[in-house]
Amino acid sequence: MKHFMKRTVYTAGISAAVAAAALGLGGCAAGTQMPDTLKVQNVDAAENVITVTGREEVKVVPDMARIEYAVYTREDTAAACQEKNASDLNAAIETLKGLGVEGTSIQTSSYGLSPIRNWNSDKQEIIGYEMTTNLTVSDIPIDNAGTIMTKSVAAGVNGINSVSYFSSSYDASYQEALKGAMAVAQAKAQALAEAGAKTLAGVVHVEEFGYQPDTRYASYNSGGSAKMAAVALEDAGAPVMPGQVSVEAQVTVSYELNE
Repeated sequence: MKHFMKRTVYTAGISAAVAAAALGLGGCAAGTQMPDTLKVQNVDAAENVITVTGREEVKVVPDMARIEYAVYTREDTAAACQEKNASDLNAAIETLKGLGVEGTSIQTSSYGLSPIRNWNSDKQEIIGYEMTTNLTVSDIPIDNAGTIMTKSVAAGVNGINSVSYFSSSYDASYQEALKGAMAVAQAKAQALAEAGAKTLAGVVHVEEFGYQPDTRYASYNSGGSAKMAAVALEDAGAPVMPGQVSVEAQVTVSYELNE
């Protein structure tokens, strides 16, 4: 299910009702309490308005990737487990930097250390410790994603949770979709106006739905296996195929009609 954000834009004009309201206020007694907000509405004008919805979708090819790594270790003691995890993590980070990934694009997103218990024993004895550190690597050029994943696995990464693709031109593509949605709305309004023997006077109200920065990502979930994900994305040097990302805009527009 798609969830849309809404932004509203109003176009306002000066009517005779505003002037009449101002004259009425001038005649009030000095002791009369005035409301904080004065609303003036032209009911007749509201009846001469049509409202339509326009949608437009633009497809873009992603050019960047984001990879969610996991480094998992298991040792007999908590200290040894943490030390091994840190060593594997540092090796992976150094490999990433050596492949041209900026330090600002590497983030430790979460980590956890927990005991491993023998639940078959009445005493539930601790038989070891395990630790997982999740690493998020962003702003990876698509052309480098497969190579980076494969070499990261060789450096010590043993889990790839997901790979997400996005377009660096998402905002420009959304503006294109937004213009298309407005054109669709205007075409609908024009047809309705002509059917009613009227013409469009202008836009009086616009509501925008659809700007969703999070939807610029199209994700591939690997199931947690680093080696399987790396092979799937770069088997025998095969290029990463990110497909397309949909950019959708929707507007609701109200038009005033000429008689």
